Amino acid sequence: MFEEKLKKIVDRFEFLEKEMQGHLDRSKLEEYSKEYSELKEVREIISQFFSVVKEIEETSFLLNDKEFASLAENELSTLKSKKDSIEQDLKLLLIPKDVNDDRSVIIEIRAGTGGDEASLFALDLFKMYQRFAEKNNCKIDLIEQTTTDLGGLKEVIFHLRGDKIFSRLKFESGVHRVQRVPTTESSGRIHTSAATVAVLPEAKEIDIEILPNEIRIDTMRASGAGGQHVNTTDSAVRITHLPSGIVVTSSEKSQHQNRARAMEVLRTRLYDLNIKNQSNAIASQRKSQIGSGDRSERIRTYNFPQGRVTDHRINLTLYKLEEVLNGDLEEIINGLTSAERLEAMTAFEKDYEK
Repeated sequence: MFEEKLKKIVDRFEFLEKEMQGHLDRSKLEEYSKEYSELKEVREIISQFFSVVKEIEETSFLLNDKEFASLAENELSTLKSKKDSIEQDLKLLLIPKDVNDDRSVIIEIRAGTGGDEASLFALDLFKMYQRFAEKNNCKIDLIEQTTTDLGGLKEVIFHLRGDKIFSRLKFESGVHRVQRVPTTESSGRIHTSAATVAVLPEAKEIDIEILPNEIRIDTMRASGAGGQHVNTTDSAVRITHLPSGIVVTSSEKSQHQNRARAMEVLRTRLYDLNIKNQSNAIASQRKSQIGSGDRSERIRTYNFPQGRVTDHRINLTLYKLEEVLNGDLEEIINGLTSAERLEAMTAFEKDYEK
């Protein structure tokens, strides 16, 4: 069954190769070129796989020859190991990829339970992603933030651009919990607070069409902590999407830039909404990841007294709190990525057994 499906992939690759030599319109050529490029590496490994399969068949005939039987057995053992290794590589390559993995992201961080301490923790998380971006040559554009009198963040929304960044940061979505002694705590008691993180794949204009009559655009003065105005011009922009009720605000740059950025966020939220509507599985998954901000719904805990970070989804504990908050997320990302691949591999193998 596995080999039959591999032959279908080869047939598809050869079809694309032939079609691309003919006359195609631009959109079809782009579509075929992208698929051809994705299948090229797979096609090469499939060739290796069938080459080994052929060698196994030819070597098996020598088992009936007393003179070469012993040599053939040793050779078959080597070839079968090679075949298993190539088969494993192929399965990894053939696991369906998240169509959004190559996209940049819009990240939203909101303080949850815990009052001022939660807003200070939200600021810590924002700084963590800023440092991650610096270490990975990514670019951050601030879209909107609401600060507190203590300098914390009630909410921050920012655009993070980088190579395949959604594939690396999508696991950050969820409730992050912090355990530490607040600076305002005189008795030295450890408090628990929470902040929610939502990582959304950036939507492109071709993904979502927003009609002019579907939105209302308001301009206003940007406000700082406590609600005071931070400038004297109506540069902040608020866009309301009338059909869905989604409201987006941007107040960081000029009115023109704010309008463009607010539209980016609106488009991304609508795209995310479409994904959820298309798949109940994705919808339920995202709900369990994001939660309500309550401290009992957690995906990760940052324990300051112990210098510990624990990701509860994969039971990974690292005594590297300072490094993690400094943007060193690779060990956590790699652990979550491996867990996802293992889960996908199990589902893939079940599918190929049918």
